[in-house]
Amino acid sequence: MISKTAEYALRAVASMAGCGAPVSADNLAKQTKVPRRYLTRVLQDLVAHDLVRSRPGPGGGYELTRPTDQLTILDVINIVDPIERIRRCPLGLATHHELCPLHAELDKAYAETEAAFSRVTIAALLESTSPIVPLCESPQ
Repeated sequence: MISKTAEYALRAVASMAGCGAPVSADNLAKQTKVPRRYLTRVLQDLVAHDLVRSRPGPGGGYELTRPTDQLTILDVINIVDPIERIRRCPLGLATHHELCPLHAELDKAYAETEAAFSRVTIAALLESTSPIVPLCESPQ
């Protein structure tokens, strides 16, 4: 459904949201179980789009720039690897001036996925009443 990059970005954002203080890339990599080098690239994208800020030095690290109740799953995905909508015939057929029924249905599914992701904030994920806590082992 979403790319590994988007998954890793969501893990990093959820982890930062749960900390309340800047988190080093090393600690984020451990918490999220994302390879450090890959995580650094993901964090660079999030910083470049002003979703995350980086503070150098002791006590520094990465932190979110927006409140989690205003940050959605879709916001994060759109920064690192947006869901590709189908705008024209993927086969390049010249006679298809609009989407065929198959590709129109697939695009509807993508639109519904985007809508669902846009309704869920990072705060809602972290405040869920589910016994399963994001990025943590659940109580046995």
